[in-house]
Amino acid sequence: MASSHIQQFLDEATTTDPSRDIPLSPDCLYGLYVSWCALRGFTAKPDQAFRAGMRRCGVDVRNSQLRMKGPAAADYILSSYPDVA
Repeated sequence: MASSHIQQFLDEATTTDPSRDIPLSPDCLYGLYVSWCALRGFTAKPDQAFRAGMRRCGVDVRNSQLRMKGPAAADYILSSYPDVA
């Protein structure tokens, strides 16, 4: 997977927040990525390829210090909690 694909995801769907006590979990980051791909019309890569791409972009998925932003965040949240909508 090209790092630029993951970098684009990071730029559009996440923002750095070093003050977060509880970072986004690896599963949550992958779910956000899947939502981002769906909205952009991309086919989501498997979890292992996603994690490898994140490592190439310098992101430790276990301690990312990232938070969600943008349309992918809304899609992910609504998909994760359908009773809220």
